[in-house]
Amino acid sequence: MTNKNGKGLVQIFTGNGKGKTTAALGTILRAAGHGLKVFIVFFMKGDYEYGEFNALPKLPNVVIRKSGFRQFTDPLNIKPEEKEQAESALAAAREATLSGSYDLVVLDEVNVALEYKLIESAEVIKLIEDKPPHVELILTGRYVDNRLIEMADLVTEMVKVKHPFDKGIKARKGIEY
Repeated sequence: MTNKNGKGLVQIFTGNGKGKTTAALGTILRAAGHGLKVFIVFFMKGDYEYGEFNALPKLPNVVIRKSGFRQFTDPLNIKPEEKEQAESALAAAREATLSGSYDLVVLDEVNVALEYKLIESAEVIKLIEDKPPHVELILTGRYVDNRLIEMADLVTEMVKVKHPFDKGIKARKGIEY
């Protein structure tokens, strides 16, 4: 393994403020810069034009997996194909985590997938429990389950103090997505 630190921790970036995915992407950039091998799976962000989908594959040793659809998931009207996508994404994250091939595994928006019941919390808990000691694991998204907070080594909550959306400013290409 290339993880020179030896011990991989569990990090969670959550809250209603902007910056959860951005924090994970910053960690990926740093890890790639030190030669670590990275796998990131995007829950809830499949067929859309996120800038990171173009940039991440250009980084050395970074593999991405997208799941989800272009339209937002309605938590009150979950479609079977949305559940299938999320379950497949979690299976890919589990495989990457246990494979011995990666130093850092990121599950972007996994907390939202859990809240919407697209995947089972027991499966994410098992992934954390089964994580090899050298693998760093990052989970992002609002609505983090308290059981995951208890298991994590680091939990950062992004708190919205002020946001341009509140003034009607729409998400901007290259900045918010």
